[in-house]
Amino acid sequence: MAAKLPLLNFFAPWCGHCKNLAPEYEVVGDAFAKINDVVIAKVDADQHKELGSRFGVRGFPSLKFFPKGSTTPEDYSGGRTANDIIDFVNGKTGSRARVSKPATDVAVLDPSNFDAIVKDSNKHVLVEFYAPWCGHCKHLAPIWEKLATIFKNEPSVVIANVDADKHKDLGSRYGVSGFPTLKFFPKGNKEGTPYNSGRELADLVKFVNTEAKTKRTIEGRLDNTAGRVDSLDSLAKQFSGSADKRAELLKAAETAISTLSGADAERAQFYVKYMKAIASKGNDFITGEKDRLSKLLGGSNLAAGKLDEFVVRQNILSQF
Repeated sequence: MAAKLPLLNFFAPWCGHCKNLAPEYEVVGDAFAKINDVVIAKVDADQHKELGSRFGVRGFPSLKFFPKGSTTPEDYSGGRTANDIIDFVNGKTGSRARVSKPATDVAVLDPSNFDAIVKDSNKHVLVEFYAPWCGHCKHLAPIWEKLATIFKNEPSVVIANVDADKHKDLGSRYGVSGFPTLKFFPKGNKEGTPYNSGRELADLVKFVNTEAKTKRTIEGRLDNTAGRVDSLDSLAKQFSGSADKRAELLKAAETAISTLSGADAERAQFYVKYMKAIASKGNDFITGEKDRLSKLLGGSNLAAGKLDEFVVRQNILSQF
């Protein structure tokens, strides 16, 4: 049987640095799980003091690599991210382990794409400048991922991050002196403005909605005002109750829509579509269509684009 090449993490359960390292070390273990001649292991050297003493452990955490055929370990003194440790072990063993990157809705920035994404005049971009070892960044990470998922279907919004410890020039360019630093780059200001408000999901969603004029809930759906236009809401209310004025109201709606542009104009077409359907089928159409949309929205297999469309249609139909 081929000799194993171990990397041991000598830790203490009460050690803060050990706790910070723990999730990164788990990633290292996963990366080498299918590489038979490499073992990623750990030892509670506070409980098993004789092992710590035997291998010269003087502080926690201590990472030590055992070369092939040797019982004398080499101290690891590199960075404490999973990638740093994996690169070290790969270099020592000739293996090719890599961190398995999960799918993400966050735009990952680096010097090759930063300006193209952040300075796009058609986008509102919220950027997190982070460091992999930063505890506050680790706390924010799942919130940031949820935020990106909520706004992934908004063509004018980008939720991004950049490793400003690795790409120090980008952090320096924008005056980053601590982690995480959040900067907002709206369509009209590509110099970036600091974000200093709350960092819970609801705070961040509210901020993006306010700045980008979007209408997302913390669940990711459009809210109950999305797609609606006040002047058209008024016409819709009149339309369902004034059979003799429907031709006039339909024309007024078409005129109002002609003043809109982009997604607003596209979504507002549902006012006209419903007016024509009601004129043709009567007010019973409203009840039937509401029931149909409710059933569709209660399903679990809707694509994001269709979900948004049905919410908008439901919002507009509710005005008749």
